[in-house]
Amino acid sequence: MTTTAPFTLDVRPLLQSGGEPLPRILKAVSELEPGQALRLLATFEPIPLYAVLGRKGFAHAAIHHGKDDWEVLFTPDPQAAAEPRKQRPAPASHSGSGAGWPEPTWTLDNRGLEPPEPMVRILSALEDLAPGEVLEAWNDREPLLLYPELEARGAAIEVEPGNSGVHLLIRRGG
Repeated sequence: MTTTAPFTLDVRPLLQSGGEPLPRILKAVSELEPGQALRLLATFEPIPLYAVLGRKGFAHAAIHHGKDDWEVLFTPDPQAAAEPRKQRPAPASHSGSGAGWPEPTWTLDNRGLEPPEPMVRILSALEDLAPGEVLEAWNDREPLLLYPELEARGAAIEVEPGNSGVHLLIRRGG
């Protein structure tokens, strides 16, 4: 039996230049051959990514080689996808933007979090919504790199900048 070598994705240069690696990581995962692992090289331990890829059926093993040098091997693991998810937060109230949209099912407060965690949290929560449900999120800044990811997933978004952060309403497509 032959096994395919892990696909190596080095996002360190992208991170060091201030870029957002999540779109590249998700694209690489979608292009893996059946049973193939992903070897990710990053400047930090991508803890939020563990849950995202765990739901896609990947287990992880991380090695810290030194300052700004992490290696994480994501291997296909049917058990990872079968594990129960953590309970979702309680529904929250909504102030009234998004005319014609249903009330948000969940609210995320991403203020105070460093990139890419707000984007990872939003995309992860979006996967848990049923088609047509709305996610409300608060960010410190406008998530410009999130928009193409939402468009690719068929989600609609309304953005309202304010004094206490950027208010987002995201409706899952489908």
